[in-house]
Amino acid sequence: MTQRSETSRPTARPGAVDRFFAITERGSTLTRELRGGLTTFVAMAYIVMLNPLILGSSADATGAQLTSAQLTTATAATAGVMTVLMGVVGNAPLAMAAGLGINAVVAYTIAPAMTWAQAFGLVVLEGVVIVVLAVSGLRERIINAIPDALKTALTVGIGLYIALIGLVSAGFVTRVPDAAGTTVPVQLGDGGHLSGVPVAVFCLSLLLMLVLMARRVPGAMLIGIAVSTGVAVLAHAALGLDPQGWGTVVPELPERIVGSPDFSLFGQVDLFGGFASAGGIAAAVFLFTLVLSGFFDAMGTITSVSSEAGLVRDGKVLGMGRILAVDGVAAAAGGLSGSSPNTVFLESATGVAEGARTGLASVVTGLLFCATLLFTPLAAIVPAQAAAPALVLVGAMMMAQARHIPWSDPDYVVPAFLTIAVIPFTYMITNGIGAGIIAFAVIKLARGRVREIGWFVGVLAVIFTAYFGIEAVEAVLGG
Repeated sequence: MTQRSETSRPTARPGAVDRFFAITERGSTLTRELRGGLTTFVAMAYIVMLNPLILGSSADATGAQLTSAQLTTATAATAGVMTVLMGVVGNAPLAMAAGLGINAVVAYTIAPAMTWAQAFGLVVLEGVVIVVLAVSGLRERIINAIPDALKTALTVGIGLYIALIGLVSAGFVTRVPDAAGTTVPVQLGDGGHLSGVPVAVFCLSLLLMLVLMARRVPGAMLIGIAVSTGVAVLAHAALGLDPQGWGTVVPELPERIVGSPDFSLFGQVDLFGGFASAGGIAAAVFLFTLVLSGFFDAMGTITSVSSEAGLVRDGKVLGMGRILAVDGVAAAAGGLSGSSPNTVFLESATGVAEGARTGLASVVTGLLFCATLLFTPLAAIVPAQAAAPALVLVGAMMMAQARHIPWSDPDYVVPAFLTIAVIPFTYMITNGIGAGIIAFAVIKLARGRVREIGWFVGVLAVIFTAYFGIEAVEAVLGG
């Protein structure tokens, strides 16, 4: 009796997981999806430490600051749940977390004008707006209404902004005290020179990240943060350094590595209180800034990563409607949790490079984020000097988009420049957006090209003009 040869055996039917995520159909395997999910997590796990650094370094209108434990829990939990949701609903290898740049808007522009609960309330409203825009199909129409040059300039300006935040947080750049004879607002280090162990840790972390990225080492930022944190802990203990030299976080070993997550920020939102605290026009502009900053970046990231994964058919991303809906839900979830708007991360491309093609990779990434909730005490020892270099490098990557701006076109060069420059110079993203849009509208009017402005941009120009002259407007209305 002859045995059936190995090659003559019928091919096994795909399992339930394979069929649900269409793993075989998309030319992937279970191993590739697992490896891709792990790679994406390693590439973007730095956000669990970086987001608390940004949000925790600012205070709201009452002077209240959020703790590292609160923010670490909110960041990890929201990233985990939303990434799993993207995998199950969107079936795409797209991981989600608190968006860099958008969190800076919340921390340094919105929160100082109201309470944290009110700021997170606006974040929830942003998510609702994005979901409505995605479901109605208006999202793409609005995106098309804003000139590409200004959208690109916004990305570049935010890049410079968060890089400046990183340099200031680390003490590499400091503010010059107001005094007679002062000619510059900022300076290098303390007194124009770099000195001290904390700044040395920043330089070490930045150089290490640069080397690892140049060598294409996965998780370069995370490794850099971990190594430099270890150096900071050892240096602080061995040299008996002044704790105040590190800033808000002192690199000291915690009493325990595993701890209970702090969910105290969850649900602490005031949906409409910000309109009363900051004023109707200002709050409306803040909300618009969140929407603008959020969904333009998400659209570009979704398209580029999906294209690399081979998930684009006839110019359209597979399941784009579901993906955009989850993106909106994630933004709102970031407000409900207190982690700032969550969005798709470009680091998802690292998992795609490892073979990820389906939502299973996102499920793996999300579960790993959830697992980090047990290790929140470790995140509380990371000083700004160890994590801030990641902000500088992310800013550099965002700055690279400047090559897409038509610098030879007189209609765009000044609006784009103002958008880029005003954001970091005024420490407010809203100001940069407004300056760019107003300049664009004025130039088009001066050249007799009114139709090229578009009704949507024209309305924005009027709104931002009122925003910049809000005190004069209030005086006229009050008088």
